[in-house]
Amino acid sequence: MSPLGAAPADLAAVENIVRAAGTSFYRGMAVLPPDRRHAMYAIYAFCRIVDDIADEEGTLAEKRAGLNAWRRHVVGLYHAEAHDPVTRVLVLAVRRYDLLQDDFLAVIDGMQMDAETVIVAPDLETLDLYCDRVAGAVGRLSVRAFGDSSQTADVVAHALGRALQLTNILRDIKEDADRGRVYLPREFLEDAGIPLSAEAVLTSSALPVVCKRVAAFAHQHFRTARQAMAECDRKAMKPARLMGATYAAILTELEKSGWRDLSTRVSLSKPQKLWLLLRYGLG
Repeated sequence: MSPLGAAPADLAAVENIVRAAGTSFYRGMAVLPPDRRHAMYAIYAFCRIVDDIADEEGTLAEKRAGLNAWRRHVVGLYHAEAHDPVTRVLVLAVRRYDLLQDDFLAVIDGMQMDAETVIVAPDLETLDLYCDRVAGAVGRLSVRAFGDSSQTADVVAHALGRALQLTNILRDIKEDADRGRVYLPREFLEDAGIPLSAEAVLTSSALPVVCKRVAAFAHQHFRTARQAMAECDRKAMKPARLMGATYAAILTELEKSGWRDLSTRVSLSKPQKLWLLLRYGLG
């Protein structure tokens, strides 16, 4: 039988969405058994689709319509309703791993935050809400697909989601600013005397001070996630350990760079990636 009992053509279509995204996620999920791996592919494909709706060209009305359509699709999952390969595989994943409707809807809410406004220097409370929606909710879906639906696994999702999202924010400062967006917290920018605009963030000599404060927050969340993982099902947490270790390594490289050259995207070398896979993915 094929993974999740899904049609092979549907599995292939979903996997192609993940592969086409060109991220390390595709390789990282290889550590999972086929059923769980394809559930994660479907979760990722859903996230990719709604993110594209929020980010691509279009009017606000068009984006709202697209996101609302996916809200209806999510509700339909819990009535075994599907309309394409992604939703057909998700129906099976929802049933198999008890994925929660509220988490799918939270992801869409996070994408709507991006769609409805150009986010510039959110306050810490709003930034935390954004991180919970676009990353924490994905984490809660993921830990269930990984094989642990305990409250402690949700602690992992809460902390690791924030750690990963803050690391992404620190890595994508220029890319975001080029689109007029600033996800660095308002309070930190004001403390550093940086005006609340994308242009000011890119040109301020005080930016590294702000980035170091955000990095300290991310490290704190990484520590909380690692502590919670130690109390969870070890096998189920293997992908979470690999993702956490990978992003923690990226954060360390960002700190080494000192955010002096924002035009160069920080990434890990092939030997670093291989070492992390051997230690956390295969161990």
